[in-house]
Amino acid sequence: METVAPEREIIEVIKENGGDSFKYCYQCGLCDAVCPWNRVRQFSMRKLVRQATFGLTEIDKEEMWRCSTCGTCPQRCPRGVNQIEAGVALRRIAAEYDVYPGHVAPVQNVVASLTSEGNSLGGEREKRADWAKDLAVKPYSEGMEILYFTGCYLSYDPRMRQVAAATAAILQKAGVDFGILGAAENCCGESIRKTGNEDLFKRLARDNIKAFIERGVKKVLVSSPHCYHTFRNEYPEFMVNFEVMFISELIAELIAEGRLELKGEYPKRVTYHDPCYLGRHNGIYDAPREVLGRIPGLQLNEMADARENSLCCGGGGGRIWMETPKEDRFADLRVRQAVEAGAEVLVTSCPYCITNFTDSSLDLDENEALEIKDLTEIVQAVL
Repeated sequence: METVAPEREIIEVIKENGGDSFKYCYQCGLCDAVCPWNRVRQFSMRKLVRQATFGLTEIDKEEMWRCSTCGTCPQRCPRGVNQIEAGVALRRIAAEYDVYPGHVAPVQNVVASLTSEGNSLGGEREKRADWAKDLAVKPYSEGMEILYFTGCYLSYDPRMRQVAAATAAILQKAGVDFGILGAAENCCGESIRKTGNEDLFKRLARDNIKAFIERGVKKVLVSSPHCYHTFRNEYPEFMVNFEVMFISELIAELIAEGRLELKGEYPKRVTYHDPCYLGRHNGIYDAPREVLGRIPGLQLNEMADARENSLCCGGGGGRIWMETPKEDRFADLRVRQAVEAGAEVLVTSCPYCITNFTDSSLDLDENEALEIKDLTEIVQAVL
C-alpha cells in the first residue's frame, strides 16, 4: 500500500482531475462482474471507486494501474459512474506523487521516447516515414483529399509496418489523393494520457494540431482506434475540429462508391474482433463487417463475445507498455474464442490487438493454427 496525496483530501483531488462521477456509485458490483480481469484473476474496480468515495489515502498501487480502460463497465453501470475517468484521475494523482507499480518502468521509458522522439517505440523521429520509402507515398500538402496519420506502431513496429503498406496500397488503388506527415507526426497521446501523464498528452496534441493547421489539413484518416478516439473526442478540447475517419469506414465507402473493386477470392473462415476503442468507445461495428461481407469466398464466423461484448485484448490504458504475467493475459482467452468459432484467421483493426493476439497465438497447438491479420491486409489480398 502507498500513501497518495497526503497534503489534500484525496476526494477533492480526484474531483479536480476529472473523476467526480465516482460519487454516484452505490456499490452494486456490476463493474466487477463484467470486467475482463475477473476472467483470469481477482480485481475490483468497485473497491477502487469505494476508496475514492471515502477519500482514503492508502490505495493499492498495483491495482490502480490494472484497468485497461476497455469501456465494458461504464456502458453497463446503472448509475452512470465513469470508472475510466475515476481510474485515470487516480493515476494522475499517483504520477504527481511518483507512486508507480513495480512493473511500470517500461512506461517511464515510453515517456522518455515520447518526449525526445515523439513516438512510444524508441524509434528515431527522422525514420518515422521509412515504412513508405518504396511505396510512392507523398508528404501531405494542402489541398490533398486526406492526411493519413500512420501512428507509432504502424510507423516503427516491423509487423505493423505491413499494415501501413497495405493501407497505402488500398488508397492508391482507389485513386485517393493522400499524404503523410513523416517526421512531423507525433504520437496521438491517447495511451499516455490514460497513464495519468496529462502534461505530455497536451504537448503531443498541440504539436500535432500545429502540424495539421500549418498544412491545411481538413480530413484525417487513421488505422489505430486509439488515434481515432483521441482525435475525435479529445482534441476538440483544444478548440479544433478536424474530420476524422477510420480506415474500415473509408474502405466501406470506397467500395460503395465503386472506387475500389475486390476482384480476388479469400476462401477462408474468418472471425472479426471489435477493438475496445473502435467499438464500445466509438460505436463502429458495422463498417468492418460490411467490408468482410463483400469479399468473395470469405466466411465470417462471430466469436462468443462480439460487438459491444467484445473481450478486450488487454492493451488499452497504457497496459500495452506494461508486463502482464502469462496467466493474467485475457488475450489468450480471445484467441481461444477465435479457434472455437472455427476461424482460420482472426481479423481486427488495432495495432495493440494484433500485437497481443500474435503473442497469444504462439501457444496454440499445430492443429489450431490461427493467422492474425489486419482488415487492410485481407482487402489488399483481393484487389
